[in-house]
Amino acid sequence: MIAGVLSIVPALEEPRHLALISAHESQVIVGAVAQSIMIPAYVGFALYLYPTLRAENEALSLGFLGFRLIAATFHFIGVISLPLFLVLGHGFTQAGASDASHLEVLGELLRTARDLVNHVALIISLSLGDLLLFRILWRSRSVPRWLSGWGFLGIGAAISASFLVLLRLTDVVTPLYLAMNAPLGLQSFVFAVWLMTRGFATNTSTTAHQHG
Repeated sequence: MIAGVLSIVPALEEPRHLALISAHESQVIVGAVAQSIMIPAYVGFALYLYPTLRAENEALSLGFLGFRLIAATFHFIGVISLPLFLVLGHGFTQAGASDASHLEVLGELLRTARDLVNHVALIISLSLGDLLLFRILWRSRSVPRWLSGWGFLGIGAAISASFLVLLRLTDVVTPLYLAMNAPLGLQSFVFAVWLMTRGFATNTSTTAHQHG
């Protein structure tokens, strides 16, 4: 979650972002590094849970892991898009009026593509995987059902927010989009704390051991 916050590049959210990129190059670098950290974090979480989840439902656990790998791919695409902004930004500062207008069009196209990758394709793939995860946990009662149910509701809101971005009915950094993603963000934090402090229910651990 910390890496997710640091992956935000404020300069890219400004209307004339290409004019600001060169002066805020450090933001772009920090954003790329932070988003890179999220790749092993997302995949590692799924790999760590997979042996226990497989004991409950192998098909759904494979689906969960598969969607995490897909999300990691979208993360990687988001990372490699950031250096392209630096290239366009440097070119923009040195270009004439005619070339600068063309670069602005390319910059806006790249920003839109990155938003669609990070806030539509990535979020939807993560959410679909998490639906499978919480389906397993709901049926097995490995964690309290209120926590799994909260996950289902948060996922629904997050997917809805992504479709609003896809349809251009809202932008990424808006109160509406952030509010729709807040329930899942808070649930993810509570879920993480629960796993670190309480773990899965004892009967699940026993089942996993028996099938191991």
